[in-house]
Amino acid sequence: MVNYPIGIQTFSEIRNNNYLYIDKTKYIYDVTHPGKYVFLSRPRRFGKSLLTSTFDAYFSGRKELFKGLAIEKLEKEWKQYPVLHFSLASAKRGTVEDLDDIITMQIEDAESKYGIQQSEQNLTRRFTRLVKEIFAKTGTQVVVLIDEYDAPLLTVLHDSECLGQMRTELQAFYSPLKDLDPYLRFVFITGITKFSQLSIFSQLNNLKNISMKPPYAAICGITQEELEDNFREGIRALGDENKMTSEQVLAKLAQTYDGYHFAHKSPGVYNPFSLLSAMDNCDFDNYWFSTGTPTFLVNMLKHFHTDITKIDGSEAWASDFDAPTENMQSVLPLFYQSGYITIKNYDPIINRYTLGYPNEEVKVGLMRILVPYYVHTNTVEAGNAVAQMYLALRKDDMDSCLKAMQEFFTTIPYQENTLKNAPTTEGHFTAMLYVMFSLLNVYVYSQVRNAKGRLDILIKTDTTIYVMELKMNGDLAKALQQINNQDYTIPYQSDGRKVVKVAINFSTEERTIKEWKISI
Repeated sequence: MVNYPIGIQTFSEIRNNNYLYIDKTKYIYDVTHPGKYVFLSRPRRFGKSLLTSTFDAYFSGRKELFKGLAIEKLEKEWKQYPVLHFSLASAKRGTVEDLDDIITMQIEDAESKYGIQQSEQNLTRRFTRLVKEIFAKTGTQVVVLIDEYDAPLLTVLHDSECLGQMRTELQAFYSPLKDLDPYLRFVFITGITKFSQLSIFSQLNNLKNISMKPPYAAICGITQEELEDNFREGIRALGDENKMTSEQVLAKLAQTYDGYHFAHKSPGVYNPFSLLSAMDNCDFDNYWFSTGTPTFLVNMLKHFHTDITKIDGSEAWASDFDAPTENMQSVLPLFYQSGYITIKNYDPIINRYTLGYPNEEVKVGLMRILVPYYVHTNTVEAGNAVAQMYLALRKDDMDSCLKAMQEFFTTIPYQENTLKNAPTTEGHFTAMLYVMFSLLNVYVYSQVRNAKGRLDILIKTDTTIYVMELKMNGDLAKALQQINNQDYTIPYQSDGRKVVKVAINFSTEERTIKEWKISI
């Protein structure tokens, strides 16, 4: 039996209790030699806390925990440093008081550990004195680790007043770091996003952001090589349980959980939480979303009036999606930094990136969350409709698939119909179909470009490619003519799969699909 460390974020617990550990310790050495101020952004459930805990064990001089790992051969001194390890992951109540309590509690723990008496109440002075007195007592520079530094901010991201208050309070905590430079050996800060106006970014001019640096692209997560080297038993068990060969298991794992790229030169990286959960349960499921999806994402989608059909395949400069959160002009930075989209391609000539969903788990999971906002508040009925559509599509029966969707749309009460308040009715109709088809675990693309225009929706199954043109109160014959005139099917003629043209007409009066025509 393999012990998979699902949800375990403490390095010493993993090593002492014989849990599976993917060796990332070479990165620990590389980051700290000669690094001093380092920032890393990664999505949630990607191992940031475990990485921070590994830094803690390393700087605490716990050599025994690293026996047999890469760093054992790299590190010669194993010098012990005093470590201040903070985590703001639990500061999610959205109040300054809660944030103060959490920081104060962790400072008090450090004061008790090092026998320091404090009379200061001011957060800035108290943190400053803590570091200086530890240095005076030990004669050794201090290591500061701050995990999930942005958790309090993400909770109130949609509330500008609360965001300002929370930022001010956090600045009081972070601001001493620059002046404490002589007393510090290493500072490591993790989070999901970047808030440039915080003092750690605006004042620490020498803060090294390794989030998009190719040498550190796989510092968190699991690469294909690491998967095949460390999960042989898990791959075999998944195959036995699901009646699949090892090759089929690897292909399914890649399709479901792989696909993250955090730099222009980056190996594909698996979501570690999902991969470990799949191995432990011997089942392919959407594990990342079962742990909760931040509500701020949906709030930001609505705030920026985002066209979700244009997210996958979007093109951007690095400054567009690796931008500071408070300065973002679209949802792209938050979607990228939160792990809902990733780098899919890079053009070095013009320094331009193509972004998209990393894998099936993310795309399908996100679409399920968006059903109440784009389709119907009754997600159970939506799920039943998707099941009927899926069974029809497995038989290459697009006619029955569209009938199931048509019947579902007619069940939506007018007062709940998402088209009623849609900013662009035709665009929202496209979004409704895009969400529904995306739930089928098939490859769905929207607004696909060719030399002559854009087709509305492209669907790829194992056997068939469907080229769809959508009309609102329109003419099916003209829709099919548009597919032909714009050469929408030509790029797929040599694919080997059957290519099918589908024209769909939506009636605003009946609020459902009125008619469709399918042509080979």
